[in-house]
Amino acid sequence: MIIKYFSWIKEQIGKSEEQIELPHHIKNVNELINYLNEIDEKYNLIFEKKDIIKIAVNKTYSSFDTNINDNDEIAFFPPVTGG
Repeated sequence: MIIKYFSWIKEQIGKSEEQIELPHHIKNVNELINYLNEIDEKYNLIFEKKDIIKIAVNKTYSSFDTNINDNDEIAFFPPVTGG
């Protein structure tokens, strides 16, 4: 699975993307977030603001209960703002 991070999320995580092998017990985006929070504390800072983070699964806007698998691309990004 490829996970991509954008904007301030990328800055907090310290990378724009990473590839992980999805554990078998993880079935949706919310479970993925819980897993990331468990493996490294830096994710906690990002996902404590979970209600404002947008998600795309395979380049399609998705929700936290969207099912995922190991071949997916997941993207996390803040809401789009204009100026």
